[in-house]
Amino acid sequence: MTLIIDTRTEPERALTGACDTLGMGLPVAIPTETVYGLAADATNPDAITRIYEMKGRPRFNPLICHVCDLDMARRHVVFDPISLALAEAFWPGPLTLILPMKPESGVHPLASAGLDTLGIRMPDGFSRRVIERYGKPLAAPSANTSGRISPTTAAHVADDLGGKVALILDDGPAGIGLESTIIKVEGDEIRLLRPGGLDVADIERVTGKTVQRPQTAGAAIEAPGMLASHYAPGAAVRLNASDVTAGEAVIRFGGKVLPGEEKAVLVLDLSRSGDLREAAANLFAYMKQADASGATTIAFGPIPSNGLGEAIIDRIERAAAPREGTQG
Repeated sequence: MTLIIDTRTEPERALTGACDTLGMGLPVAIPTETVYGLAADATNPDAITRIYEMKGRPRFNPLICHVCDLDMARRHVVFDPISLALAEAFWPGPLTLILPMKPESGVHPLASAGLDTLGIRMPDGFSRRVIERYGKPLAAPSANTSGRISPTTAAHVADDLGGKVALILDDGPAGIGLESTIIKVEGDEIRLLRPGGLDVADIERVTGKTVQRPQTAGAAIEAPGMLASHYAPGAAVRLNASDVTAGEAVIRFGGKVLPGEEKAVLVLDLSRSGDLREAAANLFAYMKQADASGATTIAFGPIPSNGLGEAIIDRIERAAAPREGTQG
């Protein structure tokens, strides 16, 4: 049976329960500012294996390791000057850095999928308190069945993984609602491996450098979220819809009505006011609502590509991609 503890009313019980469960080598669903994560001791191979098994996640897809402070990060990875500046500017927050792993790091190779680099970030909120109390980095992909829609509430986790995960910490809805932005610095070049909850423009502002966008096809898997098909609902997904077919669920943006909406089984607006941050926070929850509506197809209206729109569109494109086996 899955135990759910509300961190807002029982913080000490939540911390103690999480650390006890992690210490037994069992994953815990933890809240972060991005999405809910399925966390386990990054130094324990049995615990990491349980993450992969519970999610049905392929072993070649690396996990992000979460730390509570820069000192913990420095024990496991080597910072170049640009990456350090980014960490100092945006941690805690929705930024993951891909960095060389130190030979003496205790993080198990299963967490890095055998790569000599490690994706690492410092989350904001209650999860950081858990890591600080536990004293070790936590490997934590999103707390959902692999390839499916990421969870932004404890209820989403329970609906998907209930019965598999021993403990879920409930801290309310995730504030950002999109996974972290993933960056890799190579020499003087900054590469975007996955757009996410941190606007690339903010990275460019801090570094004074243009961030190189990811390749569209054939790129090696260097970080989570790079698989072509990901974040997928059970229904098919249609992008940039200009009209609506009978029986579809509609997710639009900015209050822009699509012709034929009266034939839809459900109509949702990510942000009637056109606020991309609000849209990002609503994306996964609205995808779950649309998927539960019985619609065979989810039609997304046009979304601007600036700012967080880049990350929103990335998630929708991956949700719409052909699905070949289990991914994510």
